[in-house]
Amino acid sequence: MADFLEYSDILAEVKGTMSSGKLKLTDQHVIFKNSKTGKVEQLAASDIDTVHWQRLVGAWGIRVHLKNGTLHRFGGFRDSEQDKITKFLSTNYKKEMIEKELSLKGWNWGTAKFNGSVLSFDVSHLTAFEIPLNHVSQCTTGKNEVTLEFHQNDDAPVSLMEMRFHIPSSELAGDDPVDAFHQQVMNKASVISATGDAIAIFREIQCLTPRGRYDIKVFSSFFQLHGKTFDYKIPMSTVLRLFLLPHKDNRQMFFVVSLDPPIKQGQTRYHFLVILFSQEEEVSIELPLSEEELQEKYEGRLQKELSGPTYEVMSKVMKALVNRKITVPGNFIGHSGTPAVSCSYKAAAGLMYPLERGFIYVNKPPVHIRFEEITCVNFARSGGSTRSFDFEVETKSGIVHTFSSIEKEEYGKLFDFITSKKLRVKNRGKTDKPSYTEDFGDSDAEDEPDAYLARVKAEAEEREEDEGSTRGGGDGSEEESTDEDFNPNEEHSDVAEEYDSNASASDSDDSGASSSEGGGSAKKKKVEKKEKRDKPKKAKTVSEKPRQRKSKKNKDENMPKRPSTAFMLWLNSNRDSIKADNPGISVTEVSKKGGEMWRELKDKSEWEAKAAKAKEEYSKAMAEYKASGGGGDGGGSKSEKKEKTEKKTEKKTEKKNEKTAPKPSPAKQNQCPRPKRRRKRKNQNLKKKQVMKMKKWKKMRKMMSLLKVHHPQVTLNQEVIKNCNLKEYFQILVISIGTS
Repeated sequence: MADFLEYSDILAEVKGTMSSGKLKLTDQHVIFKNSKTGKVEQLAASDIDTVHWQRLVGAWGIRVHLKNGTLHRFGGFRDSEQDKITKFLSTNYKKEMIEKELSLKGWNWGTAKFNGSVLSFDVSHLTAFEIPLNHVSQCTTGKNEVTLEFHQNDDAPVSLMEMRFHIPSSELAGDDPVDAFHQQVMNKASVISATGDAIAIFREIQCLTPRGRYDIKVFSSFFQLHGKTFDYKIPMSTVLRLFLLPHKDNRQMFFVVSLDPPIKQGQTRYHFLVILFSQEEEVSIELPLSEEELQEKYEGRLQKELSGPTYEVMSKVMKALVNRKITVPGNFIGHSGTPAVSCSYKAAAGLMYPLERGFIYVNKPPVHIRFEEITCVNFARSGGSTRSFDFEVETKSGIVHTFSSIEKEEYGKLFDFITSKKLRVKNRGKTDKPSYTEDFGDSDAEDEPDAYLARVKAEAEEREEDEGSTRGGGDGSEEESTDEDFNPNEEHSDVAEEYDSNASASDSDDSGASSSEGGGSAKKKKVEKKEKRDKPKKAKTVSEKPRQRKSKKNKDENMPKRPSTAFMLWLNSNRDSIKADNPGISVTEVSKKGGEMWRELKDKSEWEAKAAKAKEEYSKAMAEYKASGGGGDGGGSKSEKKEKTEKKTEKKTEKKNEKTAPKPSPAKQNQCPRPKRRRKRKNQNLKKKQVMKMKKWKKMRKMMSLLKVHHPQVTLNQEVIKNCNLKEYFQILVISIGTS
C-alpha cells in the first residue's frame, strides 16, 4: 500500500463554489492546495470524525466531518477510486468510509438537524441538502420565519444569498422554536460582532489601498478599519498572506495584507491592503491580556508590552493572530542596492519585488504572482527607447502582466535571479522548465546563456542567410518562377505586345534598336518593382546596427568665437549667487531663474555696453582672421556665397521641372499628346466617331482585297485614301478601275 494518495484535478467547496486544486492524503494529514490562490489547507488525521463517500454533481466526492463540527467536501473522483481510498483510510486513519445516501424526492418540507457547524435538512430520514453555518453572514427572525443570509463569493457565477425557513408554532409549552433555531445558527455562523475590548489600536495609519487614513482596531477574530468616510470589518480567516517590504528610499515600509475574499466598496474590490509606515515612527502598546492567556492562545508569540517601530509592532500582532508567516524580500538586490525594481504597470508607476516564491508589485493595483502560476517570462524592448526594457510574465491562465520602463541596468540582476529560480524564459526554449506539480508546501515560505543575446544572434544569422540567397541565387529564382504567362524576353509574347511600351507589331517597319533597348529596360524595372512589392518587409530588431551619423566639419581652432549676449554676461557673473540663494537647484532651473531675474532688472546699460564692446572686438578679430587666409571652408566673400546659392536654386528648379514634365514613352514620342478630359457627352461622341472610323477602315480593307484580286494592276496612293471619306474613296476606286 502506498504511503500517500495524490490527485491533481480535485474540486473543494469554498463558500458555495467548487475551487480546483490538488489533494494529497498522507498518513498524518489531508492536504488541499488551491490552484488559484495557492492557499494550503491541512486537516490533521486525528481531527477527522467521519468520512463519507457521496454523490456530487457530475462525479463522486468525499465528505470529511471534523470533530470540531466543520464540514469539508472534495469532489471530482471516479467511481473506480472508491475501493482504493477506503483501504487507505482504514489502514492509516482507522476510519471506515460509508456511502451516504441522499433524498431525491424534491420535497420542501422536512426536519432541520444541527450537527456541529452543519445544518442538515432531512426528508424521510435522508439528507436533502446541507448548509455549512460558517458560510452564514447574518440570521434574522420573523413571526414564524428564520432568514439566513450568506457571504457573497465573487468567483461564483451564481451565488445563493438568502434562504428562508418556515417553522410552525409548537403547541407544547416551552421555548419558542424560532428563537431556538436562531440561537443554534448564530452560535456557529460567521457573523462579525465587536464583543470585548480590542487587542491593539493603531491611530491615523496611512493606507494606500483603500486610500485614506484609518484607525486600525485589532480584535481576536477580525480587525476593523475605521475612517472618516468608510468602515471595513475584515475577518482573520480571510487573510491569505502578509508581506513586509522596504521602500526604495530606505525611509518607508510597506505592510501588505492579501485577502480572499476581498473587501468591497460599491463595485470596487480590494484584494490587498497596502499600508505605508515611516521607519522613524515608533509606538508602544500594552495588550489587555494576561500572561496565561497569551501563553495558551498564542503560545508565547506575543508579549504583554510591545514597543518599537510601528510597522514591526503591527506585523508581530497580525502574525500572531492570523497564524501566518510574514513574507519579506529574499536575496535579490537590484542596481540601486535595494530589493525593489522601479517600473510601471498599467500606466502607473510603482515598485516590483522579486521574492523567494513569486513577484509582488505595489502600488495601484497591487499584484502578486506566484512562481507556480508562471508559464514563462520575457524580456522585451520598450517602445522606441533603448534606456529601458519591459518585463513580461505570462501565467498558466493566459494572462500576461507587463512591467514596463525598467532601467536597463537592472537587466543583468533580474536575469540572474530568474535563472536561479529556474523560470523559463520565452525566447530560450522549453529546457530546464521547473515542475511545481509535486509542491504542496506553503507558497509564502521559500548560469544559463543570455536569452536576449541568443535571440539577437539568431536574427542576425537569418538575415545573413537571406542576403546570401538573394546574392547567389538571384537568376535561379527567376527561372524557377511559376508565372509562365508573362515572359518579357519573348518577342511574340501576347502580354508584351499588349502592355509594353515597345510592342513589336508585324506591320511596323521603323522599330529600331534604341526603342527595343528602352523597352527591355522598362520591362526589367517593372519586374524589379514587382519583386520588391512581393518581398515581405522585415521587422527591425535589436541586433541591427545603428545608422552611421554624418561626420561633422572640422572647425578651425584659430577662428575667433562669437561674443556673448548681454544676458549671458550677466548670468555668468551672477550664477554663483543664484545657486547660493536656491540650494539644490539644477542647471536648467538656474538659467530659468536667471531669465526671470533678467526680465525684472531695470538698469541693463552696463551689460549691454560690455556686449557691444565684445561684438566690436569679435568683428576686428574676424577681419584679421579672414585676411590671414582663414575660413577657407566656411568663409569667403558674400558675392561667392550668393553665386553658390543661386546655382543651387537653379539646380533645384531644373529637377522639379524634370519631375513635373510628362515623359512620353519611346513608341509614342512622334505622336500627338492625348486630349484633355472633357465632359461626359463629348467623350461619348468621340467614342462614336472612333467606332465609325473602325467600320470605315474595315470596309476599305475588304474593297482593297477585292480590287487586288480582280484588278491587280491598280495601285492607290495611301495618303490620299487616309484623308478622304468613304464616298470619295468609292469615286477614286471607280475612276481608277475605268482608267485601267
